[in-house]
Amino acid sequence: MEKEAFPACLKCSNGVMLPLSDYGREGAPIMYKAWVCSNPDCGFSIRIDNGEVSFSIVREYTTK
Repeated sequence: MEKEAFPACLKCSNGVMLPLSDYGREGAPIMYKAWVCSNPDCGFSIRIDNGEVSFSIVREYTTK
């Protein structure tokens, strides 16, 4: 069985980009809606909303 390799984070080079999925308004699954860096010190993310791609850096984490 082949392991799936995640892409390296190009911002910090220490983490890998992990895919996140979500559900749409009608309950349909949305695969890979966002990608986040696994390095908590980096916080880089890529997100798709209504066809627009946005990049951000998480400044603080919630306890949820």
